[in-house]
Amino acid sequence: MITGIVVALPEELSTLTSKKLEKGCVEDLTDKTLVIYSGAGWENAHAAAELLLAQGASQLISWGCAAALEASLRPGDLVLANSCVDTDNVVFDLNTDWIKQVQAVLSGQLAVRLCTGKLAESQAIISSSLDKKQIAQKTGAIALDMESTAIAKVAHKHGLPFLVIRAIADPLDMNLPTAVSHALNNQGDVVLSKLLRYLLRHPAELPGLIRLGLHFHAAKHTLKRVAQEIDALTRFNPQNTATP
Repeated sequence: MITGIVVALPEELSTLTSKKLEKGCVEDLTDKTLVIYSGAGWENAHAAAELLLAQGASQLISWGCAAALEASLRPGDLVLANSCVDTDNVVFDLNTDWIKQVQAVLSGQLAVRLCTGKLAESQAIISSSLDKKQIAQKTGAIALDMESTAIAKVAHKHGLPFLVIRAIADPLDMNLPTAVSHALNNQGDVVLSKLLRYLLRHPAELPGLIRLGLHFHAAKHTLKRVAQEIDALTRFNPQNTATP
């Protein structure tokens, strides 16, 4: 089995490899694992997943960070989604056998909370705590990201196993600093020069950015710990098990 891993952001990619990848390019992570830096958002993730399949991947992983939709989830907690729900409230179930395998591998290996539940899709960064709570109420999801459901749809279309590994960055009660949305380009990437210019005009945003940075660091720390077990996590045999 060849595993293809989709990673949206370079900071998330750094938890898997020290290689500097070009956006949209597939790279060998191990002899049985491919990784692609997709860029943020639904379209980028969908295209990246299809490209991984074209390169020989027979199962897919969505890897990175997520926003909490449940109050008990804190930065650094790990979410293994058992289903993904899109913005039309269509649900895509994931392979429970692969999830159980990952839980068994990680049990006792991580000094963080590991949760399973539904993961919701967003088509833009959700900055407001109130908006996150409304999404949680509508979908019943425990976390939120912009890419996983797009990858789930590709896996579902091809009848392939799919896994979501996401560490919580921003908690439910956190409003993201306005500087983040102002610093995004059309591809959903944060442009440092735009961020710095906004901060010069709005220095009161700095404490919020520092807090977000600390939360993101906690999420990356969890992902790095999980990455140490990547060979065991991807050694999945779907024979006699249900596909998505």
